[in-house]
Amino acid sequence: MSRPEPIFWPALTLTLVSAASMALEIVAGRALAPYVGMSLYTWTIIIAVVLAGLSLGHWIGGIWADRTARPERAVAVSLSAAALTTLGSLLALRWAAGISDGLDPIAHISALTLGAFFLPSALAGLISPLLTVIALRGTGPERQGSILGLIFALGAFGAILGTVIAGLVMIAWLGTGLSVALIAGLYAVLSLRYWTMRGRAAALLLLMGAGAGGAIWPGALGLRSPCLEESQYFCIRVEPVPGYGREARVMALDHLAHGVNDREDPRLLLSPYVQGVDELIALRFSGPALTAYFVGGGAYTLPRAWQARYPDGRFTVAELDPAVTEVAKQALWYAPGEETAVLHGDARRVLTGLPADRRFDVIFGDAFHDISIPQHLVTDEFHAEIAARLNAGGVYILNVVDALREPRFMLSLARTLRQRFEHVELWLDRESVQPFEARTTWIVLASDRPTGTRDVTASYGFRRQWVQVPLQAMIDTVGPETLVTLTDDFAPVDRLLSHVLLDANLAEAEADGSN
Repeated sequence: MSRPEPIFWPALTLTLVSAASMALEIVAGRALAPYVGMSLYTWTIIIAVVLAGLSLGHWIGGIWADRTARPERAVAVSLSAAALTTLGSLLALRWAAGISDGLDPIAHISALTLGAFFLPSALAGLISPLLTVIALRGTGPERQGSILGLIFALGAFGAILGTVIAGLVMIAWLGTGLSVALIAGLYAVLSLRYWTMRGRAAALLLLMGAGAGGAIWPGALGLRSPCLEESQYFCIRVEPVPGYGREARVMALDHLAHGVNDREDPRLLLSPYVQGVDELIALRFSGPALTAYFVGGGAYTLPRAWQARYPDGRFTVAELDPAVTEVAKQALWYAPGEETAVLHGDARRVLTGLPADRRFDVIFGDAFHDISIPQHLVTDEFHAEIAARLNAGGVYILNVVDALREPRFMLSLARTLRQRFEHVELWLDRESVQPFEARTTWIVLASDRPTGTRDVTASYGFRRQWVQVPLQAMIDTVGPETLVTLTDDFAPVDRLLSHVLLDANLAEAEADGSN
């Protein structure tokens, strides 16, 4: 029978293990981002999988605690196993990505999370009931309630601590790989306290070997980050455009290409929707001057192009992530002009913080990241602020990724815009209208004046054409009852876009079947 020991060590271990398990949950979100992006679906599945692992671990750990006379040994084994599986989690993620590619998005996210993070979470869950038994050993009935309360409180406190440290410090300063290695190292160090002297030497050799392997071959364990820069918001990558014939680079934020810049010619716009926005604005503002506000900077493709097109222009860019701006400057040839102000912060907050008399000819919304959309940037309240900031004849224009056939979110957004703007138009690149295309990038334009044409042909750069899609006809086809007026109180963006995930895979299956 093991002798009682002071409660300090089980209490400290429980706090740190709880912190580590929650830190791994936060790191999991960033680790999955290059594969599936970040959305409500991603976080929902990550939280569910980690909690499922912890729950299973708690249950098995409780059974183990009842059946062992040496709970310290069980804690040592569990911590060592948690260290090894955590260290290999990113390698497991890469393996899971290879075998689950082609599944529908929900199943794909589930497979990645289960393959990489379920087992480390379950092993961490084993430890709590074992430590509770150690803490209660030798304690009289009169103190068991207070000891249990302390254990539960420390577990919650550790979870808060790990969440805060991972979200605010580890990812931004260490990156995903080093964060995982640090969590694994914490488990390893804690395990040494619970091994016997003989077991401690063997465990130390094993864990040192695993750590050395991670240091020497970080790529083999997945510890080398695929990101050029890991900020508090994004995994930022910059890659050359293959087969283009000129020097151009694409910026990817998480898993999605967010902008493409041609080195020599800023006005040469490779993305059809960006070129479409440029051409639609050129129809209305043909002189050398333009005042524009950008909701999001990204690769700064359009700010760079408009500096060249409108030499007397004045531009304000609100970009949430300073790291994105720095990468655009260093790797994508963006150089802000003298009349360009780059303000880092939430675009809505930045806009409302500008002087009350500040007005713009154009406000361009480019903060939508695939189907992950900041809800506060699509509401009627935000549209009211935008309408108040536009000059007479001014334009609010934005890109929206949605389904091609039944774009419920895009139409809800357009219907909401109608409450503040007399004219709301929908535009599509003609080539994007393909029979098996599940989703596409719509251009939504709102103004007090119509564009005055139903189609636009490119006047510069790539030979493309954009067509206006009748808004009311689209609403009638989809069904007005399926649409929502988006407000700060109710903006169910994820629900309105949920069918896009399923339609994408259905379209791929139909396309494959037709070949």
